[in-house]
Amino acid sequence: MEPTIEGAMALVLRAKGPLSPHLPTFVTSLIDQGYAVVCLRAKAWRATEFDTWLDDQGVVLAELEDAHVEAFLRRPYQPRSDCRDTPRRHEPPAIRQLLRYLRAQGLCTAPALAVTPADQLVISFAQYLGHARGLASTTIGGYRTLARDFLAHRFGSDEIDLGAICATDVIDFVRREARRLRPRGLKHVVNGLRAFLRYAQYRGEIKGSLINAVPAVAAWTTTPPLPRAISAEHARRVIDSCDQCTAVGRRDRAVLLLLARLGLRGGEVLTLLLEDIDWDTGLLLLCYKSRHYSHLFK
Repeated sequence: MEPTIEGAMALVLRAKGPLSPHLPTFVTSLIDQGYAVVCLRAKAWRATEFDTWLDDQGVVLAELEDAHVEAFLRRPYQPRSDCRDTPRRHEPPAIRQLLRYLRAQGLCTAPALAVTPADQLVISFAQYLGHARGLASTTIGGYRTLARDFLAHRFGSDEIDLGAICATDVIDFVRREARRLRPRGLKHVVNGLRAFLRYAQYRGEIKGSLINAVPAVAAWTTTPPLPRAISAEHARRVIDSCDQCTAVGRRDRAVLLLLARLGLRGGEVLTLLLEDIDWDTGLLLLCYKSRHYSHLFK
């Protein structure tokens, strides 16, 4: 059966543990945020599992803390033999999202946060990425985590001295990450590390030459190499293949024309709304990755 919003809500309504009075409003908040139905069903299912576990452990809502979440995530588990995905890969972020919701509602005590010098520096770095570089929030979040990991690797809990960072520190950190990441993930590490070192150079605390110490990640190519773009003839054939007698065909043709003639990115086309089109002046209002907007002639 296909998952439905009603099914997700019915799932949490059957919960009997300490979280049960608040799970329907949690699911409602996810609906308001526009989560897909499949995602709603998965989050509701994991929330009810966590609720049952808390009930079995005798944990009351007011005493819920991060240690309970970690214990739940470490519980014994036997994955299905036909499971091809990483077992319980989506469970930690779903349960931590639920905990953040409960804390935002004042239902359980938030942990006391000790702001370290590294935290202060990372916050300043994130502000720089948003204001000066105009990066998207997801990119900022990834680079922020990467910078915190690098500072913890180099300084631990000691005071931060960016001027003490040397090429060996940079290389050792990348080598450590290379042991656990695939090339695609490692490219994100080196990009984020370069961004952080540029920020340190912007602060005047390191020399620009240190950025060159960040190793490059091998990018294997096929033989012969794949073309970076299709030819104009192939693009025309794809566009002409759309059946303009159907709504789907007309939609596909419009999307392909935006990609081929205006050079829009897939994400820019995906976020376009009818309200973004000024039919009288022939303008499109585009939303870029950094949430900046710009007009473009058709």
